[in-house]
Amino acid sequence: MPADPAAPPVTAEDDPGGSTARRLVGVVALAALMPLLYLIVNPHNFFDLRIYMSAMRWWAEGNPLYDYAQADRVQGELYFTYPPLTALLLRPFADLPLGLTIAIFTILTVVAVVVTTKWLLAPVADRHDVSRWLVVGLAVPLVFAVESTRETITFGQINMLLVVLILADLLFAVPRGSRWAGVGIGLATALKLFPGIFIVYLLACRRWRAAVAASATAAVATLLAGAVAPGDSWRFWTHELWATDRVGRTDYTGNQSLFGLLSRFSTPDKPHQLLWLALVAIIAGYGLWRAARAAREGDELAGLTLTGLVGALASPISWTHHVYWFIPAVVVLADAGLGTPSTGLNGRGQGRRKPLLALAIGVYVCVVYGVVSFYDWGVATERTNSPIEFLLRNVYVLLAVLLLVVLPTRRPVTTVPTTR
Repeated sequence: MPADPAAPPVTAEDDPGGSTARRLVGVVALAALMPLLYLIVNPHNFFDLRIYMSAMRWWAEGNPLYDYAQADRVQGELYFTYPPLTALLLRPFADLPLGLTIAIFTILTVVAVVVTTKWLLAPVADRHDVSRWLVVGLAVPLVFAVESTRETITFGQINMLLVVLILADLLFAVPRGSRWAGVGIGLATALKLFPGIFIVYLLACRRWRAAVAASATAAVATLLAGAVAPGDSWRFWTHELWATDRVGRTDYTGNQSLFGLLSRFSTPDKPHQLLWLALVAIIAGYGLWRAARAAREGDELAGLTLTGLVGALASPISWTHHVYWFIPAVVVLADAGLGTPSTGLNGRGQGRRKPLLALAIGVYVCVVYGVVSFYDWGVATERTNSPIEFLLRNVYVLLAVLLLVVLPTRRPVTTVPTTR
């Protein structure tokens, strides 16, 4: 039906928010091209998942699980390095066609990204009186554009499964005092040791019951795996766990931990141990203190985000696909930076909104651009020898340290609203 020529022109006042919404949709659509193109090219070709499946077939043939090794151009020989419980869960997939296994892992990761993004943003959308579906719909492509998400999918990693277990526990079960509080963290710890930092977080928050449940769950799951595979379990916990050279070169740029940063300044794999331990002690102590304080003030998301960043810094190996925790950090920064009458910053932070919003944008740009996606660092045997190279090769480490200091604590929020 043709427009009425006598009708007055539509003005910005007649279309409140419409122009901004269209701009947002355009920006997000453009950002979505990056993960789409990256996934189509898929430079890693599910490299890690192929190693897992090859190791499972090797194990099924009666060989010792932790003897399996596969050559890698950048890092030499790579081994199966997960705990025995993870191997037992992966073992059935070795009987499936590899293409089907890749499809299953990819679909599960995509679903996990959508679900966890909704968990992070639903309360933020409600607080700002914006449609949940609009916010989550705009955010999901942006999360897929982040390097950690891209690398998780293209390597065929299991990181998002762990994130689901951790967030379900710390955003829902623990704050509500559920009888299942701590179980998710315990299972995640038994599958991959990194989530154990969240047990320390529970202790720092004096959530004794959840901490005990998490520890007991991890112990029981580990013992059950030991009962099924006693020899491999004994070998993992007494020897392989402590052999960091099995995981890859610690000086490779993809290792965004304090140990990785120090390794790039010294002999590969042998940074000054006392210096590293001292830095870990200082950063872990300060970061967990801030995390526990944030949780006590009602900002569960800020607390678990700070803890995740501490874990990434303190672990000897933190590959780029491990560092999911910049995503909730951007959510906290953006929420605090936007501000509304019903939400804001705890303490003396009301004048920091614009800088926090700018930092949220800066952090997001950095984690989209990444540290390895668009660089070929090769074998990375050379030490860091210029300020620019130092920044490029350690940007996640530097951002994590910065966020431990400046990540704000917001006013108490409702994690799971019951409306809409």
